[in-house]
Amino acid sequence: MNSKKLIVIGGPTASGKTTLSIELAQYFNCPILSADSRQFYREMSIGTAKPTPAELEQVQHYFINSRSIHDDYSVGDYERDALALTMELFKTNDYLILVGGSGLFIDALTIGLNEFPPISDATKAYFKSIYQKEGLAKLQALLKEADPDYYELVDLENPVRILRALEVCKESGNTFTSFRSKALPPRPFESTYFALDWERSVLYDRINKRVDQMIQFGLLEEAKTLYPHRALNALQTVGYKELFEYMDNQLTLDEAIDLIKRNSRRYAKRQMTWFKRSNKYHWLDTHTNPYLESALNYIKKTVR
Repeated sequence: MNSKKLIVIGGPTASGKTTLSIELAQYFNCPILSADSRQFYREMSIGTAKPTPAELEQVQHYFINSRSIHDDYSVGDYERDALALTMELFKTNDYLILVGGSGLFIDALTIGLNEFPPISDATKAYFKSIYQKEGLAKLQALLKEADPDYYELVDLENPVRILRALEVCKESGNTFTSFRSKALPPRPFESTYFALDWERSVLYDRINKRVDQMIQFGLLEEAKTLYPHRALNALQTVGYKELFEYMDNQLTLDEAIDLIKRNSRRYAKRQMTWFKRSNKYHWLDTHTNPYLESALNYIKKTVR
């Protein structure tokens, strides 16, 4: 068994991950690493539900406000940076906390990149446009540059396979070949996984109330400052896209807010699907308080 323990707090948006992670970090006197792909960006605060300044002062956090929206930062970049930081922090800590709702980013640190990342509509459209305008030869040339190893293996007359490989390269920052490995080296630490289990109706109510709070705390004003940069990849996310549509006179403000709530609920549903399909997570019953005590009891039983 590894002597170093990574305690993972995953789960959907608005489920209470931040509070539990801070409580655990204070108990173990250790720092927190974020695995939320939107909280990296310092220009996006209200709409990403970052920990408050007071919460950030309670415990040392990493990967919060660490990047600019103008930076290209892939899950492959995160795996490299987070693993290096984790190994450095483990020199002086027996425990670390990893918290976030981005399942792919959690897996990138805890097991390495093996599953293919989800591909955005924008990336699909980008390469489709190149194919339509410049043909198969251009796609082949791009693949040869992005992933020469896969270029030697793939059927170069099959545009579907070439498009897929290019999409994965662009979204992840890694080669398509790197995802095809069936075996990943074990991490030099042990991971224990938690998530908070809410009834769907209760979770959706929490999401709706959180959106109302975001608007109250100034989400619209924050979105207005980001509007000139709305084409950036970092801003293609729930909470900002809908308000940009309002600013473009495509929606009323009430319609935009309702759409943020709906899209946030849909995002939470996809998150739940990701975490539920994994048998790694111990789901803490939200009907039983305190969560901290339940988590600590589980850790004591399972972590040696």
